[in-house]
Amino acid sequence: MQTRCLIVDKMHPGIEDLLLQAGLQADYRPTISRQEIKDIIANYQGLIIRSKTYVNEDLLQTATRLKFVARAGSGIDNLDARWLQNNNINIINAPEGNRDAVGEHTTGLILSLLHNLHQAHQQVTQGIWDREGNRGTELSTKTVGIIGYGNMGMAVAKRLSALGARVIAYDKYHPIFTTHYAQSVSLHQLKEETDILSLHVPLAKDTQNMTSGNFFTEFKKNLIFINTSRGEVAPLESISQALEAGKITKAALDVLENEKLKSLTPNQLKNFNYLKSSGKVIFTPHVAGWTTESYVKLNKVLVKKISALF
Repeated sequence: MQTRCLIVDKMHPGIEDLLLQAGLQADYRPTISRQEIKDIIANYQGLIIRSKTYVNEDLLQTATRLKFVARAGSGIDNLDARWLQNNNINIINAPEGNRDAVGEHTTGLILSLLHNLHQAHQQVTQGIWDREGNRGTELSTKTVGIIGYGNMGMAVAKRLSALGARVIAYDKYHPIFTTHYAQSVSLHQLKEETDILSLHVPLAKDTQNMTSGNFFTEFKKNLIFINTSRGEVAPLESISQALEAGKITKAALDVLENEKLKSLTPNQLKNFNYLKSSGKVIFTPHVAGWTTESYVKLNKVLVKKISALF
């Protein structure tokens, strides 16, 4: 009997052919609603999703044949991992598919901040020719501290080290590691030596609101801050407070705690407006891992992992 997969999010169109070649039948329904998933999930051995809805017992209570849930991305924070594991449903994700994209995007953000590219562009288009005010700083003079040294952190370190930066990294889940691209350090040492901080942690109970409280003040140096992981890890308020205090000198944010900009809470809106008007923050709309190439790579990684199950 052929394994049937329900695809509930928009994916690169090649996903169906790849699954077919692996001997799996794909039912591609990117516009399906949560209720419709609940109504038909009992007929499938696999579910492929991006971020459409939360995958939990409520969604899958009739999914007695389900063998796996595959997420086309790196994070699995929209999956109830404990419930899935307790019910012997495999969790598959694809950080290998977009790690190169995240590595390049993060590197680009850092270089843009160091060399004032965004500010310089805006000034020139407004008729301002200020060479001294846009004097840059070279990456090779900086120590980049990475928190979270999985696929994304390593991809960033690989690129930055090739450009001459000193890279140090701390990973709570793998506190000691050996790599060509970064030096494994304690969190204390990272806070002592970092000039540029880049976050690459998953969203979990122990990382949510990680930068709140005294997080930034515990760093010895004033920082350039980069977040391409998850917005909920670094609330806008904590970044605003650190920027206002001078602890953060510049920042680049690809992710926000609330990415529906029209539904920001009053406090979120206040802090977002402060960051936006500061002239010291670059925003991108959660696209660090979203390239033409990663769109294809995610499919290939997912299908390879799915086919290995069968």
